[in-house]
Amino acid sequence: MKTSLRALQCFCALCILTVLSAHAQQYERQHEQAATENIPFEQFAEDNRVLFNFDWHFTPGNPEGAERTDFDEAAWRKLDLPHDFQFEQPWGEEHGGARGFKPMCDGWYRKTFRAEAAWKGRQILLDFDGILYYSDVYVNGTKVASSEYGYCGFEADISRLLHYGADNVVAVYANTGKKTGSRWYTGGGIFRDVYLVQQNPTHIGRHGIFVTTPSVSDAQATVQVQADVYGFKKHETLVRAVVRDAAGKEVGRSETTPNQLTKHHHDEICLPVITLSRPHRWDIDSPYLYQVEVEVVSDGVVVDRQHDRFGIRTLEFSPQFGFKLNGRKLFLKGMANHHDMGALGAAAFESGIERQLRLMKSFGYNSIRCSHNPYSAALTRLCDEIGLLVVDELIDKWSDNDYWGGRKPFMQLWPGLIEEWITRDRNCPSVVLWSLGNELQTRPDWSGYDTNDWGITTYRIFDQMVKRYDPTRLTTVAQFPARAGAIREEKEFKTYFAPPELGCATEVNSFNYQWDCYPKYFEYCPDLILYQSEAVTNQLQAPFYGMDRDRTVGLAYWGAIEYWGESNKWPKKGWNYSFFSHTLQPYPQAWLIRGAFVPEEPVVRIGILTGSESLDWNDVNVGQKAYTSFWNFRKGNVVPVTVFTNAQEVELLLNGRSLGRQQNDTTDVFKRGILLWKEVPFEPGNLTAVAYTEGREVARHRIETAGQAVALRLEAEQGPWKADGMDLQYIAVRAVDSKGRVVPGYNESLMVEVDGAASFLAMDNADHYTDLLFHDVTTKPMRQGYMLIILRSQRHAGKVTLKVRTPQLKGTLKLATQ
Repeated sequence: MKTSLRALQCFCALCILTVLSAHAQQYERQHEQAATENIPFEQFAEDNRVLFNFDWHFTPGNPEGAERTDFDEAAWRKLDLPHDFQFEQPWGEEHGGARGFKPMCDGWYRKTFRAEAAWKGRQILLDFDGILYYSDVYVNGTKVASSEYGYCGFEADISRLLHYGADNVVAVYANTGKKTGSRWYTGGGIFRDVYLVQQNPTHIGRHGIFVTTPSVSDAQATVQVQADVYGFKKHETLVRAVVRDAAGKEVGRSETTPNQLTKHHHDEICLPVITLSRPHRWDIDSPYLYQVEVEVVSDGVVVDRQHDRFGIRTLEFSPQFGFKLNGRKLFLKGMANHHDMGALGAAAFESGIERQLRLMKSFGYNSIRCSHNPYSAALTRLCDEIGLLVVDELIDKWSDNDYWGGRKPFMQLWPGLIEEWITRDRNCPSVVLWSLGNELQTRPDWSGYDTNDWGITTYRIFDQMVKRYDPTRLTTVAQFPARAGAIREEKEFKTYFAPPELGCATEVNSFNYQWDCYPKYFEYCPDLILYQSEAVTNQLQAPFYGMDRDRTVGLAYWGAIEYWGESNKWPKKGWNYSFFSHTLQPYPQAWLIRGAFVPEEPVVRIGILTGSESLDWNDVNVGQKAYTSFWNFRKGNVVPVTVFTNAQEVELLLNGRSLGRQQNDTTDVFKRGILLWKEVPFEPGNLTAVAYTEGREVARHRIETAGQAVALRLEAEQGPWKADGMDLQYIAVRAVDSKGRVVPGYNESLMVEVDGAASFLAMDNADHYTDLLFHDVTTKPMRQGYMLIILRSQRHAGKVTLKVRTPQLKGTLKLATQ
């Protein structure tokens, strides 16, 4: 046994050293200093980090010489980032459903900018949060960086290539990669934010602040600040950290001098511990954030200053109780989705992400699993603010071929990807667990190094790299719904319940689906810290109530929101076995899940069954019963009516007449909260569900027959609209009758006109089977009396007028950016 362990340790060390050697050499080259003299940070503090999203030019395809400074892009389209060029391509059945029936494609971006003469002597960098799928970046005709995995960000030092006091050109090539490079819709292009960064030779490195809280109690908390400082040798250097509370008041500080006795040109410097009295805890109900400001003082002058936020909280995982946050048992009630944003494609607008997160929290969700890649920096930042927990995931498979779209092998690049992934998000209190992969343990070519152990050795190597950058959190890998030995389709599957080997080897044991097998899993491995990393939506509450929630970590409903790609058939453009449409309109069953997640708030919701679909997908039965909450049918129709509730009983009334009461059967996890009236004859008027608990009415839901459409009602969803060129406004347009009821049969074409300090971005009628595009149209049929319009603010405050019309109706909404 000792020999075997020693061999494993040597193998792990060899693998890490081999891949790290190339990574380290590349990293050193990228950070080769262009200047040796520091200047006071205050001289460029306002320009230290500037958003670089505006005034780009774009063309699809790969024109020769597009990287050259003298290339003429006058005919190219002018746009602002973020941008997804793949989503702008026409749909086509021949492209396949996995990646959303969109073609694989490429494109170029160019931007001309002036490098001020005063910048000379500083380090100037470009910081990309992500470019899909792989990319090359050029400055003044010279390649400065490449990326093979667009979900991870990168930076490039461009100091030596700039013409100071003159114009410069940055050109970016992006490619969606090969068709088999992903199992879902990825998008293509510069889909996240870009920044231009200025810094001194002595500075804090990329994601270079790391804050931990080694001890936490109600009386006090200790705060450990670490700063990765470059260029401090040959200078008298001081590193200082100041901690401020949410109101900006200083509550602690610490400082130290780096040890000059090192051959590293940068070092991770740990400052003396700061002790805070009576600390505020970060929690999902009170997401309190502290701020840390780290200054680097060189030869008596402040040469760098960076800020980050952190939260004080404790995380505990155990086979006995699953998960505790701040000592309180908490069950993760989550969703696992891909990263696209409906009509925006993959373009990661912060306000669009916030809209989604706040909706999910309002429905009782407390966690997000980032499937199967790191999401934008905005998502974790927003989860910190809103109070949502994050299971942060690196990748799908550990493969160099299947479902990997980069030009270089993943197994050569993983050290740099893990470093970028972890260091970017490690200060986020919302992140509670690192997930290293997904459904990869059933094939040797998906599970990393060829060690014949279903990925266990590779996991341990990856886990050690994670601990190098963050020793405070545990790691996991989501398992394919198979048994040990990769048994999945064999006849023994239904009687053999040994869990996957890798699933038992990870620190937290994550299993996709198969919740009804978990008691058997515990018989094989009593010490599992079990997390249902994917749960099927078509079983509604069963995966939630079917788990032993006292001893397990939680669950994440797969595809709770519709997304593009992973379609099982044309013309459906993506996954729609969901609780919410891709426009974020809740389906009736979404309220059932809310009733389970927020049991203290009574819920009752009527759903009229309009269709159903069921199929086997990755060895799991998935599908959906489609419900509507409209009461518009033909006379003589007999319709099945379902009522979703968390109350004890429900009475259904048709035009005031009782159709009977039904008890909520809470003993059956498949029937719980679902009451069915199989044959209800349609009558114009109203249908009302009244929910009772202990004989007292606690909630009611009423739907009514709508008349003819007489108006278009426009409602802006967002609050204050920032004039920063980045903020979005979502406007719902509904065709209504004389009493303000939505008319579900109104499907007329809607025309849109926008004037003022905003631009049109997209329009979306929530049709997941559409053949129409979203961005380059200002006319589209309404669907069930509904249309969503998305506007983008400009960079100056002003009034905005939105006008909409159909052949019969029209409406106007006046807004303002500020």
